[in-house]
Amino acid sequence: MVGRQGIKEHSGELDVTLKEWTGYRDSVQDELKEIINRTPPSLRNILRYHMGWENEKGCARQGKPGKFIRSILHLLSCRAVGGDTAQVLPSAAALELVHNLSLIHDDIQDRSHERHGRPTVWKLWGKSQAINIGDFMLALASLALLKLKDNGVPSEEIIYSFHLLTEACKELCEGQCLDIEFENRVDITVEDYLNMIRKKTAALIAASTSMGAYLGKGGEKAQYFHQFGEALGMAYQIRDDILGIWGIRESTGKSIEGDLRQRKKTLPVVYALRESKNKAKLKRLFSQRHIGVGDIPIVVEILDQSGARDHAQNLIQKYCRRALEQLEASGVERNHQAALKQMANSLAERNY
Repeated sequence: MVGRQGIKEHSGELDVTLKEWTGYRDSVQDELKEIINRTPPSLRNILRYHMGWENEKGCARQGKPGKFIRSILHLLSCRAVGGDTAQVLPSAAALELVHNLSLIHDDIQDRSHERHGRPTVWKLWGKSQAINIGDFMLALASLALLKLKDNGVPSEEIIYSFHLLTEACKELCEGQCLDIEFENRVDITVEDYLNMIRKKTAALIAASTSMGAYLGKGGEKAQYFHQFGEALGMAYQIRDDILGIWGIRESTGKSIEGDLRQRKKTLPVVYALRESKNKAKLKRLFSQRHIGVGDIPIVVEILDQSGARDHAQNLIQKYCRRALEQLEASGVERNHQAALKQMANSLAERNY
């Protein structure tokens, strides 16, 4: 994994890549707008609000765009094997729709009132409508994949793409089930946790990269891109866990107390529950129905003393190395790997 100094040394090359990423993000966003703007007004307004394009009154807003990580990785993977990124924009949009429906449902399940400093969909329109919007986005994702036919993608490739995305959705639901179940347990092992995030987070990222390589006519290279995406997804989620405890709200866009108050079994917590000298006290705190605001500093102190943050960071580096090894093993020319390598390092070190 490239360290911070390594990124600075190649800042010119990285700036070019970031410009490319912005171009890809804008292209996917245009594709999403075309899909969403054709939906009935009652649904369209909620969708546009969630995507950050409008406020709750339906007025356009200039907000910070989403990260579009999965769709950008999809397009970069397609390009890496020599594919046409314009041809696969519908599948990139489908991946973003699935990711965003999972966020809407996740906010309901976590009882989150805000996302990126704005009220969540369920807080404004109610849980029933939010569930309906999430389901609607899944339907839109399926229709988006069908648009690949208009771009000249063979039917058998579209069918296989459906298979990849559906498998990822299944894994995502299984992972979310485990995440919810873990809230009421204090006997979670690190292996349990890693299995959960492999399903909840890494599966969709793996589908993004493998589908990109597959649709880009990458052939057997797609399996290496799947492993690349899965390992990167693991590193990405663990970094998210660190930011959820030690991050800065202005950068992350969410409360740093949220995961702890909800007793989320993130990696630092799971590690400390088993390795901390104060694990008995930590277990008592996490056995409560809710962790009070006053107890948060105590929890963070126990996590700090346990070495949980360093353990999590070491795992990030391990998974990032594994991701880059799979990229190398794919046999893709090194100059075609550059953007993916830079994105992997950027995501593993991000502060947002």
